[in-house]
Amino acid sequence: MKKPFNSFIAVSIWTSSLVMLALVFLLPTGWPLLVAIHLLCTGVVIYPTLRPNCDWFGPVAKFFQTDQNEIWLTIDDGPHPENTPRILELLKRFEARATFFVIGERVKAHPQLARAILEQGHTLGNHSATHPTAFFWCLWRSAAAREIDGGVAAVQAAVGIAPTWFRAPVGMANLFVHQIVRQRRMILVGWSARGFDAVERDAARVVEKILADIRPGAIVLMHDGGSSKSGQTVSVLAIETILARLQAEGYKCVVPGEHQLHPRR
Repeated sequence: MKKPFNSFIAVSIWTSSLVMLALVFLLPTGWPLLVAIHLLCTGVVIYPTLRPNCDWFGPVAKFFQTDQNEIWLTIDDGPHPENTPRILELLKRFEARATFFVIGERVKAHPQLARAILEQGHTLGNHSATHPTAFFWCLWRSAAAREIDGGVAAVQAAVGIAPTWFRAPVGMANLFVHQIVRQRRMILVGWSARGFDAVERDAARVVEKILADIRPGAIVLMHDGGSSKSGQTVSVLAIETILARLQAEGYKCVVPGEHQLHPRR
């Protein structure tokens, strides 16, 4: 982990602060306006960095184009030795396809599960090398690149295919992340429906939150893990119910082509 003063936000704030102090020294009577401008500029940096799914720094795919009752089910944080096989079985039962945004170090620990995901007709996305939830948002360029490239390398080593979709941990991506993704010709994928299944302990609440945002072209965010209740994983319980409800309502879970992805709607 980089030292705090090397983080993206910290460096930005320090730089703008030094510029402001220099201007205050040169224009002492204009300090109120300069302070206001400084706070505004700082906010422009902090807000899009800390707001998940934000596209101020670059495009984020939050839906896909379709004229059918189709949604894209995306599952983060795997592969998991217990949950991934259960989820794969559910997907098979409901004839659904999904994309697993996997963590590099977990792919290295369970390469057979990464291969099983592909063998059963699903796809793999990159969710970073180590999933540094607490500080991915503030990584400097070189550290962010290691996380993104490390995730790609782990997947490619396990299955022979380099993923072109990336989802930032917690959905927080600073300016450097957007630049790296663009330079690697990757697509930053967000979501349009989520139920916070990684922290919510009531599967029914997860289901209702997600179903409230279902529409053709929705990108659904779920997790390969999450909190447990009575020995069962809330995420798996929620996925089973969501798949059943979607099927009853005439929706299909598909994996869109890259030409279908759009950053805005």
